[in-house]
Order: sequence, then structure tokens, then C-alpha cells
Amino acid sequence: MRSSKSSPERPPSNTSPKTISRYLPLILWLGFISFASSGSFAASNTSRIIGPLVLWLFPNTSPETLLVIHMITRKVAHFTEYAILGFLAARAFRGSPRPGLQRRWFLASLCLIVVYSLLDEYHQSFVPSRTASVYDSLIDMAGGLTALVIIRSRGWFGGASKSPV
Repeated sequence: MRSSKSSPERPPSNTSPKTISRYLPLILWLGFISFASSGSFAASNTSRIIGPLVLWLFPNTSPETLLVIHMITRKVAHFTEYAILGFLAARAFRGSPRPGLQRRWFLASLCLIVVYSLLDEYHQSFVPSRTASVYDSLIDMAGGLTALVIIRSRGWFGGASKSPV
């Protein structure tokens, strides 16, 4: 027989569907970034997609211009890839069941972006068809930071943070 006393409320579980729905996209995106650091996304492979597309849209594009467009496209991809990471990290950490992480979502997200961008480039130093570049890490960090600043300034994911960082 059940007791008529009400049981005290438990804190939210870290494996609740809401928590999983916040963290799973972040984890999947981290996996995608790691996959994108492989030889599959080397410049020689992406040029096989970007080059024909540009030439189809602009048939008179010179080879020099094509190289510049390819390089710019790859750098914009770095920026965008980490802006998405910033968005997903902020979404996960801002909605965390842990109050400390919730309050420091900006700093936690920024730390994840910085560490992962450096690890990503370090990983690329071991991939024969890739080259590691601290400049790419800086582009990555700029993309992630830009997303975090936009999120904070617009008060997305539960309002503006009251923490100093």
C-alpha cells in the first residue's frame, strides 16, 4: 500500500529526454567536425565539388579566381562550422540541469570552442592530406565567439545571462 505522504521532489535527471535532446545535437556536431577533419574534406576533395559548381554558375572563371573562391569557401566553412558549434553548445549549457553550468554557459561554450578548435587542427597534423593551421583555429574560434555574442545579446535560450562571463 502506498503512503499518503508526498515524496520530496527529485532534481531533474541528467538522462531525461529534455537533457538528451539538448546535448545529443552538440555531441553529433562534435562528431561531424571530427569527421570533417579527415582526408574526406581535404582541399583536393572539396575542390572537386566547389570547382565544377563555380564553373557551372560562372563558366568564364579563371583558374586563379577559382583558387581564391575555393579558399574563401573553405574559410567560411570553418567559421560557419564553429558558429553552429557555438549555437549548439550555448543551447545545451544554457538549458543544463546543473545550475553552475547554466549560469556560466557562455564561458563553458567558449572553452569548448577553443579547446575543440585546437584539438581539431592538432588532429589534422596527423592526416597526410591535411595541414594544420593555427589561423584556421582562429577562424573557428571567431565563428564560435560570434555565435555566442549574438545569442547573449539577443537573450536566446532563457534570457540574457547575469553572470560576468
